[in-house]
Amino acid sequence: MEQKLYRKWRKMSNELRPPIILFGNTRSGTTIVQKVMSAHPDIVGWYEPNALWLYADPGRIHDEFDESDATNRVRKYIRKRFLKYQKRNGNRVILEKTPQNILRIPYVRAIFPEATFLFIVRNPFSFISSVEYKWQRPVTGRGVVRRLKDTPITQLHHWVRRYIVQQIYKRVLKRKYLAIWGPRYKGIHEDQKKHDLLTVIARQWSVCSRQAEKALALFEGGQVLRLRYEDFVDNPIPDLDRISAHCGVEMTKDMVRAANELVKADRQLKWLRFDPPELARILPEIDDQMQRHGYEIPTEIAQAIKHAEGDAPRQPNMKSTGTIL
Repeated sequence: MEQKLYRKWRKMSNELRPPIILFGNTRSGTTIVQKVMSAHPDIVGWYEPNALWLYADPGRIHDEFDESDATNRVRKYIRKRFLKYQKRNGNRVILEKTPQNILRIPYVRAIFPEATFLFIVRNPFSFISSVEYKWQRPVTGRGVVRRLKDTPITQLHHWVRRYIVQQIYKRVLKRKYLAIWGPRYKGIHEDQKKHDLLTVIARQWSVCSRQAEKALALFEGGQVLRLRYEDFVDNPIPDLDRISAHCGVEMTKDMVRAANELVKADRQLKWLRFDPPELARILPEIDDQMQRHGYEIPTEIAQAIKHAEGDAPRQPNMKSTGTIL
């Protein structure tokens, strides 16, 4: 009897459990959702193994991958690495999040068609404010070590080059901003030559949103749980309950405790450090996707538009709530 149970356990431990994949742009709440969900005893978070996802083409100058990049070789390698991480962490279900994957949804889905999917979005003005700070900060030594742990040996030179370029920009050239940071949509390098940084960051939000919506529209109903950062940080427990149900786990006391300790709602107005006319200028870059996600134009920006154009701003949509796609 014991041998039979042992063989069953061995078989289960050698099988990859369907992972939970969290899609969401950078600085949009993926980390806090992952941390809270990882308080469940049967879930382990995997923090941004971006180099692993780039296995198909580590030298590509943008982050857009589709199902054609998920070759049999790529699928086998990435799934093997997931299984290795799962075994190393007590055979728990992996909850993975890599912000650049917002531009690779078809690619990720082709590799893990059996996964449970989550999607989170954040107000674009809060996103722009947070990301503008990140463009100023090179990766730390600790961050380099974390990235290298998940980097295939054949890709090491790509990541060493990125690190060196960042250090040159900040330490040698004394530039305020890095050469590149965050999701690299097609054309971002050309945009950097033609436009100011706030416009580029606005496009990092809108292009990624547009690409994600196009990809998510191909999922069957109920496959993806949609969330909004603002709803989650304002009142995390109802969202946490929905996430747990979608992932097929019970919401535990430890998860509730983690939510109460870690989730803070005091970062939603930091975009006010920018002058409203400056943000009003980039509104055309994000307006259509704001409407899609139910975000209203803030009063300060609406007034700046009215003052600049002498016209009343458009009527905002009703506020939306997290729903299942």
